[in-house]
Amino acid sequence: MLPAFFIAHGSPNLAIEQHAYTEFLQRLAMSLPKPKAIVVFSAHWESAVQKISSAVEPEMMYDFSGFSEELYDINYPAKGDLPLSLHIQQLFQQEGISCELNDRRGLDHGVWAPLSIMYPKAQIPVVTLSVNPRLTAEEHYRIGAALGPLRDERVLIIGSGGTVHNLRKLDDNNPVPQLWAVEFDEWLAEQLETWNLEALIRYDERAPHAREAVPTPEHFAPLLVAMGAGDATRSAKLLHHSIQMGSLSLCCWMFGSLRIRKQET
Repeated sequence: MLPAFFIAHGSPNLAIEQHAYTEFLQRLAMSLPKPKAIVVFSAHWESAVQKISSAVEPEMMYDFSGFSEELYDINYPAKGDLPLSLHIQQLFQQEGISCELNDRRGLDHGVWAPLSIMYPKAQIPVVTLSVNPRLTAEEHYRIGAALGPLRDERVLIIGSGGTVHNLRKLDDNNPVPQLWAVEFDEWLAEQLETWNLEALIRYDERAPHAREAVPTPEHFAPLLVAMGAGDATRSAKLLHHSIQMGSLSLCCWMFGSLRIRKQET
C-alpha cells in the first residue's frame, strides 16, 4: 500500500529552483515504490462539481504570469489514464459524491511543478482532480477517503496546495519565517500528528492566525483530501518543512505507514 501525500507546490518557480525542498522531493520519489499511476488534487483546478480529468494526452497549462520565461519551456508529457479516471468516478459514485469526467483539462502548474521534480521522465500516467473551495473541511476529507482504496492498487494520491498561502503577505526581501506563519503550521502539525479531525474540521475557528494563513480555502483543501485518503491507517508524518519569502510554507505530509526518515532543513 502506498501512502498518500500532501505536497506544497509553492510558486511556479519551484520547477526551476534548487534548494532543500526540491532536493527532498527528488529523494522522496526515489524512496517510494514506482506507482502504477498518480492522482493529483490540484488547488489550481476549482469547480463546483468534483471533476476528474480523462484526457488521454493532457496538454500543458501555463496558468500564471509574471514569472520566469524559463517556465514556458518546460514540457511534462505525462499520459492520462482513462480506465483509472472511470474507476475514480465509480468510487465517488459508490460514496454518493457527485462527479464529472473532463476530457479537456490539461496539467496545471500545481500538478507539473512538483511532478517534474519527482518524476522528471513523465513516464507515469497522471489523473488530475479538482477541488471545490465551497465545500466544508469534512466534505474534503470524505472525498479523499473515497479514493483510499486506490492506495492498495499502487496509485499514488497527492494533494497539491499550500498550508500557509497568502500572496499578499509574501516578502521577497525577508527570508526570515514570520512568527504567525510558524505558529499556524505548528498548530496544524499537532492536530495532524494526533489525527485530531474534530479540530481540523474547524481549523478556521481554532487555529491561530487562520485568516492570515488561509485567506481562501482552495490551497488548504488538498491537505484535507490527502488526509482523508489515509483514513484507513490514520497515521500522519511531517517529512519536510521550510518557509520561503517569510510566509510561504513548503511542507510535505505523508499519510500512511511507509517508513521514510524526515529530512532536516
